[in-house]
Amino acid sequence: MATTVPITPESATTPALLPSPPHTLISRLRDILQLRFTTIFAALPPAALADISPANPLKRLARVLGYAGLRLVGNVFQPIKNHDELRGKVWLYVVSANNYDALEFIKKARPDAVLVAGQAKNIGRYNTAVNRLSLRRKLLYYWQFPVAFVGLLRTEGKRAWRFFDFIFYAIGYYEVYRRALRHYRPRAVVFSNDHNDDTRSLLLACRAEGVPTAYVQHASVSANFPPLGFELSLLEGQDALDKYRLCGPVAGQVALVGMPKADAYLSQKNTTQAVRRVGIACNIHDPMPALVATLVHLLGELPDLTFTLRPHPSDGRDFGPLQRQLPALQWSNAREENVFKFLQNQDALVAADTSTHLEATLLNVASIYFRFSTNPLTDDYYGYAARGMVERADTPDELASILRRYALQKPQDLYLRAAYYNATLGTPDEGRSQARTLALLNEWLTETSASA
Repeated sequence: MATTVPITPESATTPALLPSPPHTLISRLRDILQLRFTTIFAALPPAALADISPANPLKRLARVLGYAGLRLVGNVFQPIKNHDELRGKVWLYVVSANNYDALEFIKKARPDAVLVAGQAKNIGRYNTAVNRLSLRRKLLYYWQFPVAFVGLLRTEGKRAWRFFDFIFYAIGYYEVYRRALRHYRPRAVVFSNDHNDDTRSLLLACRAEGVPTAYVQHASVSANFPPLGFELSLLEGQDALDKYRLCGPVAGQVALVGMPKADAYLSQKNTTQAVRRVGIACNIHDPMPALVATLVHLLGELPDLTFTLRPHPSDGRDFGPLQRQLPALQWSNAREENVFKFLQNQDALVAADTSTHLEATLLNVASIYFRFSTNPLTDDYYGYAARGMVERADTPDELASILRRYALQKPQDLYLRAAYYNATLGTPDEGRSQARTLALLNEWLTETSASA
């Protein structure tokens, strides 16, 4: 059953009150950019950071100018024609295709729910399926940038200089979203991301305008995230709640509901006796040389296995040379094939720091944690290996050895290892997370309407 805080007598805590929105520009931007100023973010691999924030300050400046010209000025001339009425509705705010997948079931179940994103936000294959919030007026607030930059230099030091581009991008979201909330007066806003700059801005705007907020977790979380601060938070399992307690005071009501996006697939667990198909998931944090070397090693050592590489949908690197170098390697397009469809075609998964490990384990796919990066701050970032949910290999030879063992016999009860991360696993509510989420969300919306 879903559980509401307090969880158990021995771990019970009184939920903290929701904090007031920060009253100054600097404190507000520190909240919005909290994750960007953490040590772990600053220590990301150079290649990963270069893709989102170039190390060269001139290149950062060029990207900022490009953002201002193409995105901000472009927004002014880009017409917005929403296919849904936004006034008085329950907004499902998304910043990625994964967010869309996590919240779409609410849209289908509630006639008053609408999917919403920022004006030019890239939602991948769902770009045309979401309603857009105008960001044209964002241009009016960029006079704040010098003040914000100097203020954050005082509080964040050299990281404000290193990430001045993020400061620039974040300017104006809060003010524009407050205006949108006053115009449309949504009944509530439901989030599936709690740490992006536009998401944080809308959350703070909701607090300022008195709009109720709820959160539906869409992927594994980190103890580096901002403190949980929604009126209602529907988390997947005890792991998420424990990590959010490390982030700071847990505000609002919390319930553990399992993983709604996995409901349709939990009855289709992998029952193969031996591994024959191996998926490898990678993202921009995995250095290309190490990734290529590992693939070359595995395909050479295990020619009887079929390997499929699945780059993250945001990974824009050129994989053409790798395709030519390893013609036997198969590919999964994450922009077209969702993660569960991909995993249904695999018997084992190899990946570093990604919540795909959890999704694989839920489907009884043998998952192996293997790091392509050497960044010590991200070692076992989600704790999957430490808690024994997945096996760990530290060298390509160890990885090949584990796969060779699984090629002889794969355990049949791997999915039970995921119970700490998915509260409904192995209970009568397994596969009913969407129903549990909807019931709690509907009850909360009724309560908020009655008290309005």
